[in-house]
Amino acid sequence: MTVRTEERPRTAAPKTAAPPGRGRGRRGSAWTPWLYLAPALIVLGGLLVFPIYQLGLISFMEYTQAQVSGGEPATMVGLANYRELFADEQFWQVLLATLLFAAACVVATLAVGCALAVLLTRIRAVPRLLLMMAALGAWATPAVTGSTVWVFLFDPDFGPVNRVLGLGDFSWTYGRYSAFALVLLEVVWCSFPFVMVTVYAGIKSIPGEVLEAASLDGASQWRIWRSVMAPMLRPILVVVTIQSIIWDFKVFTQIYVMTNGGGIAGQNLVLNVYAYQKAFASSQYSLGSAIGVVMLLILLAVTLVYLRLLRRQGEEL
Repeated sequence: MTVRTEERPRTAAPKTAAPPGRGRGRRGSAWTPWLYLAPALIVLGGLLVFPIYQLGLISFMEYTQAQVSGGEPATMVGLANYRELFADEQFWQVLLATLLFAAACVVATLAVGCALAVLLTRIRAVPRLLLMMAALGAWATPAVTGSTVWVFLFDPDFGPVNRVLGLGDFSWTYGRYSAFALVLLEVVWCSFPFVMVTVYAGIKSIPGEVLEAASLDGASQWRIWRSVMAPMLRPILVVVTIQSIIWDFKVFTQIYVMTNGGGIAGQNLVLNVYAYQKAFASSQYSLGSAIGVVMLLILLAVTLVYLRLLRRQGEEL
């Protein structure tokens, strides 16, 4: 005898209503970081975006002393300023000198800064404190003051450097390469503390067991830096490299002060000083603005290419 059981219809489990405002909360949380950054972004927008816009606008206009004084109206000339700039042979010579000088400054600054950062991890507390105070003093010195002091130190008549080296009345700022070398030393002197302190902080964050294991395996200090420290410090090295490229490519004060405005017959000109001469010494503000736009595009291109190469190597930035 079979008993039929009456099948009851299955009912779906009741859906729990989402708490009010839950979806909006998630969207709101995604915008929260931008809300915190909004004041700084607004300030940066006012300080950077508008001046860059004005710089680009003037580069497409005929803007000389006549337009500044109101004697003639400013007119749009399109790419005429850029055609005149690219046809100038001196511009290409100054551009090449700027690229080579900036590259040398970046390499020297990174080498000195990284070497001293490693040295800080090897010396005792008191010498470490003295070295950091001396480096931060160099970093805090204004560029005009530092440049003036370096000119005095290497002065052919009264400077102590020539006396110590026995160079007599040798003039460091007379020759093109010696003047660039002198400015390079001053730029490295005032720039390496940033690299040193930043890399030193990164080294201190590396677990000591890793460095100890590499040392026990018989690795030399150079091998430990190249195979252990440098890969782990790659994000920090990216930051200091990009910062050094931007700073050294835009060097102005050191060149202007130490070579008296660009050296004899402009032999030590860099793009920043060249733009200053075009804009203010010759009152060709549109040409000076065009040089500024070219510098901006070069810096953007170098930074983007550098970051792209790192991403191809699988580095997370």
